[in-house]
Amino acid sequence: MKLVIVTGMSGAGKTVALKMMEDMGYYCVDNLPIPLMEKFACLIQDSQGRPAQVALGIDIRSGEDLSMMDSILDSWKKSQIMCEILFLEAGDQTLIKRYKETRRSHPLSGNGRIDQGIQKEREKLAFLKRKADVIIDTSKLLTKELRQELEKIFLENKSFDNLFVTVLSFGFKYGIPADADLVFDVRFLPNPYYVEELRFKTGEEKEVQDYVLQGGTAEEFLKKLTDMLDFLIPNYVLEGKNQLVVAIGCTGGRHRSVTIANGLYGHLKGCKELGLKIEHRDIDKDHKKKR
Repeated sequence: MKLVIVTGMSGAGKTVALKMMEDMGYYCVDNLPIPLMEKFACLIQDSQGRPAQVALGIDIRSGEDLSMMDSILDSWKKSQIMCEILFLEAGDQTLIKRYKETRRSHPLSGNGRIDQGIQKEREKLAFLKRKADVIIDTSKLLTKELRQELEKIFLENKSFDNLFVTVLSFGFKYGIPADADLVFDVRFLPNPYYVEELRFKTGEEKEVQDYVLQGGTAEEFLKKLTDMLDFLIPNYVLEGKNQLVVAIGCTGGRHRSVTIANGLYGHLKGCKELGLKIEHRDIDKDHKKKR
C-alpha cells in the first residue's frame, strides 16, 4: 500500500489535488479525524482487496488533534507503512486574493483579518511542512499545471526537488513583474521592431529568433545565463526555496525577451526534477497588426 498525506495551507489547492489524485486511481479520504488515522491505515493494510494507493487529506480543520500527527507518522515509520507527505503552499497575497474571490473566511481568522488567520495556520502546519516529501507552491499554477505536476510525481513516479521554476518574458514599458526573483535585461540584443517584415511577428517565430540570435551575442548570453542557473538552482533547492520566477525583459516583451525566454526554457526542460512553466506576459500587448 502507498499512502500519501495531502496537506497544506487552506486555499492552496488541497481539495483540488485530492480530486486529481482520485482521478489517478487513489482511494481518497478528506478530513478523516486524526485519532482514527492509525486504525484506518491498519484496516486498509490488513483487508483483502485493499486499494494499492490511498490519499488522506489533513488540514487545519483537525484543530488540536493536529499535534498527534507527529507520533502517528513516527509509528507508521516503525511499522514500515510507506507514507509520503504532499504539502501545498501559496504566498500570503495569493491566499488572501483567493479568499476574497470566494468570499470565504479563513478557518483561523474568526472575526479578525484573513492575514492573521494565515499566519496562525503557517505556525501550526510548520512541522508538517518540515516533514514533507513534496512541496508544491500553487501561487502561479493553473489547474492543468498542478495536474501535470501531480501526475509526474504520483503517476509517473518522477523525482521532484520541490522547486517550481517560471520563465517569464515581459516588456519593461509595462513594468517589471512584481513577483520576479531574478530579472535580466536583454535590450542590448538586435531589435526586430526596426525591421518592417518582423515588427508584427513574435519571438515564437523562427525569423525573429534568427534575427535576435545573429552575431552570436545572444547565444553567448544564453550560455552564461544557463550556466548561472545551473549553479543557482541546486543551491535554491538546498535552501528550501519552492518557487523561482526568472524574468527576461526587453522593451515591449514581444521579440527579444520571448526568444531568450524560450531558449532558457528549452535548457531547463532537461532537468526532470524541476516543476517548470513558461509565460510570455506581454507578447500580445504591443504593436498589434492593423486590419
